[in-house]
Amino acid sequence: MAGLVVSGTQVSYIGQDCREIPEHLGRDCGHFAKRLDLSFNLLRSLEGLSAFGSLEELILDNNLLGDDLVLPGLPRLHTLTLNKNQITDLEYLLDHLAEVTPALEYLSLLGNVACPNELVSLEKDEEDYKRYRCFVLHKLPNLKFLDARKVTKQEREEALVRGAFMKVVKPKASSDSVVVSPKSRYTPLPSASRELTSHRGVLGKCRYVYYGKNSEGNRFIRDDQL
Repeated sequence: MAGLVVSGTQVSYIGQDCREIPEHLGRDCGHFAKRLDLSFNLLRSLEGLSAFGSLEELILDNNLLGDDLVLPGLPRLHTLTLNKNQITDLEYLLDHLAEVTPALEYLSLLGNVACPNELVSLEKDEEDYKRYRCFVLHKLPNLKFLDARKVTKQEREEALVRGAFMKVVKPKASSDSVVVSPKSRYTPLPSASRELTSHRGVLGKCRYVYYGKNSEGNRFIRDDQL
């Protein structure tokens, strides 16, 4: 079976561009698999995962899983990684995980909008990420690791006291939103750049205080803008 790697109770089906979990995978491996790696596919649905009732580790990095993600009951699952997917609704995901993965101890959500750090937005900083961790630990108090970082005693205590107030609001869709194709080269500048012979500008004053935070200099100025 092309792309399938089995080693003891570990099953890997990586980089096969599959949009759903193949039926044969559950039929042939579901009854013994304790670790399942489905990274680097095109998964939008986890239908078929119910065949893997004994899973302890599930790796789903680099897929297309979104807010309609549904996991079956996995009572033994202690490790779940969902890095670099399309998850934006953190509260829904955490409530779902609390219900279907009661033994979960390790969770990683890096690279999703739901995980507010500089991997997904330069506007986010360490304080945003701390609030996110506090809210996650409020919802999933049994976690020992979150995003490859060990949960500290101080974080647990803070989650008990303040976690309920640290909800990260899901960003609302706007009619002015710009959808960027994953294959396109990102630029914040308009696609219709002005001609080199057109010299129009506006002169004015503004008060600007530089704090040195998240400074990117002129990295977004193209050659034809100079």
